Amino acid sequence: MQASGYPAAAAHGQASTPVQVSVILPVHDAELWLDECLGSVLQQDFEGSMELSIFNDASKDKSMTIIEKWKEKLEVSGILVVIGGHDSPSPRGVGYSKNQAIAQSSGSYLCFLDSDDVMMPQRVRLQHAAAVRHPTSVFTSNGPTVIMPTWFCSRAWFSHVGPFDEGGRGVPEDLLFFHEHLRKGGGLVRVDQILLLYRYHPGAATHSVLETTIWTHRVRFLEEWALPHWATFTIWNAGRQGRRLYRSLTAGSRCKVVAFCDVDENKIKKGFYCYEDSQERPKPRVPVLHFRAAQPPFVICVKLDLTGGAFEDNLRSLNLQEGRDFLHFS
Repeated sequence: MQASGYPAAAAHGQASTPVQVSVILPVHDAELWLDECLGSVLQQDFEGSMELSIFNDASKDKSMTIIEKWKEKLEVSGILVVIGGHDSPSPRGVGYSKNQAIAQSSGSYLCFLDSDDVMMPQRVRLQHAAAVRHPTSVFTSNGPTVIMPTWFCSRAWFSHVGPFDEGGRGVPEDLLFFHEHLRKGGGLVRVDQILLLYRYHPGAATHSVLETTIWTHRVRFLEEWALPHWATFTIWNAGRQGRRLYRSLTAGSRCKVVAFCDVDENKIKKGFYCYEDSQERPKPRVPVLHFRAAQPPFVICVKLDLTGGAFEDNLRSLNLQEGRDFLHFS
């Protein structure tokens, strides 16, 4: 669906050769960031054919003026630019905008980008090379989290998994897509370089999604996708996050928790965690053990890169296999 005033979506039909990579860029009131963002598209060192597919989601600022300025620069350099959008009174959301940008694009591979982020020059080249080798995976770059603007995948795989949820503000469309990707057997490959600068600011779309919404989706998916394969498991972290996960589980999943594990001597010395708010009688009391005394599989509720490598060293020392013996939840 495309509103009047955005006729350029047909521009990709002018291409003399098939487009290899489409950069998917939803835009809403992004004038503060667009120059840097679009400049990073121009600086890509990818030698194949590339297009930029922009969908303007009812921007009221000068975003379209900036886009038109960059359109000429990009096309002179050989990057096709496809522009769609609508000028309704209200934006329709990130999921809708991504779907529209994908629909109007033609590349065999999709490179996702947010309008407030900046790509490193090697991003498209390295992720395209990885995607050719792994056709049913999504690709991220070096970092502790899987964030949407680092993703890269084939159009065929996106069509198999997608589209994005179009519920609009407050819906974690990227998380829902990723869960569906895993349900359908998709993999995750990390190109071990920094490929994107992620800009975290008060106006970012991510702030429209409540943390409790994301938490609930993640817990339910953990119970659907992973926990049915385990008769019992240990929660790695006897602190706030580990206890929160335990309390968030359904009663059936809580029964599978045989212990918490930690390195904090005070928590271990206490010996157990009692779920005081439980309606069960007697109230559940779960042992707290040192991680070396605990039994896998583990659901790990420890954030990565926060302990100077100590947690990562401890985990590696157990010689466990991710997916079989442990899963990262945080």
